[in-house]
Order: sequence, then C-alpha cells, then structure tokens
Amino acid sequence: MAKKLDTKTLDLILDKMVETVGNSKDEIFRIGEQCRMDYESLTDELKAVRDMVAQIIDEGDKLETQSKFARKRLSVVSMHFKDYTEAEVREAYERAHQLQMDLTMKRQMEKQLRDRRDDIERRLNGLTETIERAEHLVSQISVVMNYLMSDLKQVGEALEDAKMKQDFGLKIIEAQEEERKRLSREIHDGPAQMMANVMMRSDLIERVYKEQGAKEAFTEVRNLKKMVRGALYEVRRIIYDLRPMALDDLGLVPTLKKYLQTIEEYHDSTKISFANIGEIKRLPSKYEVALFRLVQESVQNALKHADAKEIKVRLEINDSKVTVIVKDDGKGFDVNERKAESFGLIGMRERVDILDGQIAIDSKIGAGTVVLIQVPY
Repeated sequence: MAKKLDTKTLDLILDKMVETVGNSKDEIFRIGEQCRMDYESLTDELKAVRDMVAQIIDEGDKLETQSKFARKRLSVVSMHFKDYTEAEVREAYERAHQLQMDLTMKRQMEKQLRDRRDDIERRLNGLTETIERAEHLVSQISVVMNYLMSDLKQVGEALEDAKMKQDFGLKIIEAQEEERKRLSREIHDGPAQMMANVMMRSDLIERVYKEQGAKEAFTEVRNLKKMVRGALYEVRRIIYDLRPMALDDLGLVPTLKKYLQTIEEYHDSTKISFANIGEIKRLPSKYEVALFRLVQESVQNALKHADAKEIKVRLEINDSKVTVIVKDDGKGFDVNERKAESFGLIGMRERVDILDGQIAIDSKIGAGTVVLIQVPY
C-alpha cells in the first residue's frame, strides 16, 4: 500500500531546497565580488609592473650606450696597447666587461618583468571570465528559485540533474586550473630558473677563462654540464608528469617499473625497488592513471621532503582490488600536523576517494613513512 502524501513534509523539503539554492546564490555572488577585488588588485600590480618595465628598458638602453663606448675604448686601447699603462688597460677591460654583465642582468630582469606582466594580463582575463560566469550563474539560480517556488512538478529530477552537471563541470574546471598553476609553477621554479643560471654561467666561464685560465674554466664547464643535465631532467619529469605514454601502451606495471628505474638513475643517493606481487594485467584506464599518480606523488614526497635513502614500492593486483604500499626510510613527519605543503596528501586522498578506495599514511619523525592504498575495482 502506498503511503499517504504528507504535504507538510513536502513544504519542509521545498523550503530547505529554496534555502540551499539561496545560499548557493549568495556564495557565488561572494565569489564574484572576491574576483572583482582581485581584479582591482591585479590591475594596480599590472600598472606598477608596466612602470617597472619601462624603467628597466630605459636603464638598459643607457647601459647599452655606455657598454658600446666602453667596448670602443677597449678596442682603441687594444690597438694602441703600448701607449697605455697596465692599469689603464685593465681598467678599460674590466669596465667593458662589467657593463656587459650589468646589461645582461638588466635584460634578464626586463624579461622576467615582461613575463610577470603577461602572466598578470592572463590572470586578469581569467578573472573577467570568472566574474561573467558568476553573474550568469546568479541569474540562472534566480530562475531556478522562481521555478521552485512556483511549480514543484518534476523539480526533483531537474534539480538533481542540474546539480550533478554543475558539480562535474566545476570539478573539471578546478582540476584543470590547479594543474595549470602547478605546471606553470614547476616550469618557473625549475627549468626557467636553471636556464637563466646557465646564461649567467656561460658569461662567467668566459670571464674565468680570461682571468684565471683554462683549468678553472673547465671546472666551470663541468658545473655547467651538471646544471644543464638537471634542467633536462626537470623538463623530462614535467613532460612525464603530464601523461606517461607508456601507460596507455603497456599498462600500469611496466610503466611503474620504468618510471621508478628512471627516477633512481637521476637520484644516485637513493635506492628505489619495485615488486609486483599479484597478476600483471590491464586495468581500466582511470584506475591505471590514478594509481600511477598516487605512486608518483608518494615517491616524489619521499625524495623531496623526506630525504629518503631507500624507497620500496609494492603492488598487488587480484580479482577484486589493487593494493599499493610505498615505504621509505626518510625523516618522517607528524601526520597530525597540518602544513601548507600538505596539499599533495590532500590530492592523494581525493584521488582515492574518487575510486571508492582507502588510504592510510603512517609516519613518525625520524622513523620513515608508509603509505598504504587499497582500491576495489
């Protein structure tokens, strides 16, 4: 027998729905207002950066003029070497070289400021889009509220479908923006900085060769090679982070094995071992990608934050679940202490939650860390 329809309960449900939608509308409005404040702040910063760019360009042009005169004088001194004292020759050389170094530094600062200016302009464009989307969403929610208060027919299905689509879209946008910010930050802090240092080192090598001889210059060349190798590793790592192609072609186990071997080669002081206990078989794509990222994040945490000398990765695939264990002998950490850099752990938990799995992290200061992940499929 069907239960009698309770109109009071329906009214309560409807009131709660209207309240929730109204709160969502207020939250989106606050997001839009915050974006407007950020837009104004970035606009002021953009103006300051543009002024600095203009100033740096002016200073660079002056330095370039001075450098040309200094090189010209150096050329004259070199041609009439006997007519000048040793101190005058040295002064002419050092001034020309110093001006050239100052000009190089000034141009590098100009490039960094230009990059910062372009980044701010891109962020302003993004904020403009966000503000427009927020206004559009507020308008749409107002329509939904009017609909809820005027007609209850089929509102349950419509609202649930709209909410699912909105949550899904927001998740995708959020993930994309976070990945872009992370990639931009890694390129800026890694290869970009290293290549800037390479430019500086190359100028330094020439100076060392002229002032201290070939032996010291070769030492600088070896240091430069190490720096270039580090930059190359960072570039390869970032490319690999985007999407390891072997994952689609070979599957999880071979890709993990190759990845860990490569990481070990670039970290001579750390031993990394991998063991597959269960079956070697293909999993659905979303499982392979997520599990690879989880192992990758765990290993990178052990290398970057724990200073581990030994890392062990164990993988077991059976008919009902996948188990991953990542153990290191690093310095460990207090799992109850919330830190700004713990966003990586938050991301790992979110990946596991999406797959309806479980993750446990056991760590003590000075006693290493163990990460246990279990995912049903």
